[in-house]
Amino acid sequence: MAAENSENSIRDEDQETNPQEPLQGTDETRYFNGHEEDEARGTWRHAAFHVATTIATPAAYAPLPFAVASLGWPLGVSSLVGGTIATWYSSLLIASLWRWDGNKHTTYRHLARSIYGSWGYWSVAFFQQVASLGNNIAIQIAAGTSLKAVYKYYHPNGTLTLQHFIIFFGAFELFLSQLPNIHSLRWINAMCTLSTIGFAATTIGVTIYNGRTMDRNSVSYSLQGSSSAKVFKAFNALGAIAFSFGDAMLPEIQSTVRKPVRKNMYKGVSAAYTVIVLSYWQLAFCGYWAFGSEVEPYIVASLTTPRWTTVMANLFAVIQISGCYQIYCRPTYAYFEGKILSKELNSRLVIVQFLRRLFYTSIYMGLVTLVASAMPFFGDFVSICGAIGFTPLDFVFPVLAHIKAGRIPSNTKLRFPVLLLNIAIAIWFSIVAVLGCIGAVRFIILDTNTYRFFHDM
Repeated sequence: MAAENSENSIRDEDQETNPQEPLQGTDETRYFNGHEEDEARGTWRHAAFHVATTIATPAAYAPLPFAVASLGWPLGVSSLVGGTIATWYSSLLIASLWRWDGNKHTTYRHLARSIYGSWGYWSVAFFQQVASLGNNIAIQIAAGTSLKAVYKYYHPNGTLTLQHFIIFFGAFELFLSQLPNIHSLRWINAMCTLSTIGFAATTIGVTIYNGRTMDRNSVSYSLQGSSSAKVFKAFNALGAIAFSFGDAMLPEIQSTVRKPVRKNMYKGVSAAYTVIVLSYWQLAFCGYWAFGSEVEPYIVASLTTPRWTTVMANLFAVIQISGCYQIYCRPTYAYFEGKILSKELNSRLVIVQFLRRLFYTSIYMGLVTLVASAMPFFGDFVSICGAIGFTPLDFVFPVLAHIKAGRIPSNTKLRFPVLLLNIAIAIWFSIVAVLGCIGAVRFIILDTNTYRFFHDM
């Protein structure tokens, strides 16, 4: 089996021009890409835009200073650096599984089914939905928080609450949800990538400025709370770090990339991770340095002066989140697209297609907006989504799939170290998933006991 898969792994990608080879997930491919796979037009730059948009969101890296503060300098730095390297490696492994068996698997679920069978398909479908829903609840809370901060800057005595802004953002996302596929979002995501850089540069700059103007003797880096509180905060922080690298959509993004697919995806992933390293590490470490253990779960809330820069950072955050939101709701939309809309309706009754799309996107947006408004506990959703949704998809599945598909190098000098590395990543991040879930559930229980539903945070 390994020899057979090794032979498949060295096939030239020019063979992808054969139209007779089966395409796994054709209906969903058409939804994500807008074309059959053979007509995919995305460049490595488009792939980088999509990957950077799905991973490097303000909602993902704004909690990182708080996560580092919950772990302390040694464990916080090592966890963040280790998470960065592990997810970059895992992302390259997923990209390498493109056509691993000679077939074209254009969704994460179909890739999992090709390796593990039907249980792999449904397992990934479950984790992908948890990641997508949890991510969108968390970032909708973050977007509402940012919009409210901008509103309060111009109207300090205004009466609009956080829930109003969560609803406003949900209405805007419902409008964007009518765009047909991921490829149609490429220019929105290019703008979102620029907003990511803008948010990171603004926030890092203001964080350093605030840190330099503060009385440094008043800043403490000691871990706060009782022994049990420190342990649960550390568990919660591991989930937040896992969330910050969440990307449950790599095969879907790869299906939009032109040939040579693997090479372009490798370049796109690496380019995206360059942006991630420049933004994540600087913001996490500068934020903890500036504010110490008192840093807020959403770093922008810790910034004080100059106030106009916080407005700019919040606007960058909203722009970026608007694109990320769309990437993560697409698996759910693709499911409804495949189940509800027949080919006959697609070809003959455009208005019916539009109304049905509006119907199921409205239901999705309504449910997510309701949960985000009722329980606006941003940090808690970040942690539980990272633990349950993203950790299995971004850390555990890629390395195990790489082993199962027989893609371990045949070179005896490399085979054992790569196998050992993959197994170590799978075991460690499985533990992280359990610990992160425990910490997140505890804080959700505490917050629901402290705050009432629809609390204006």
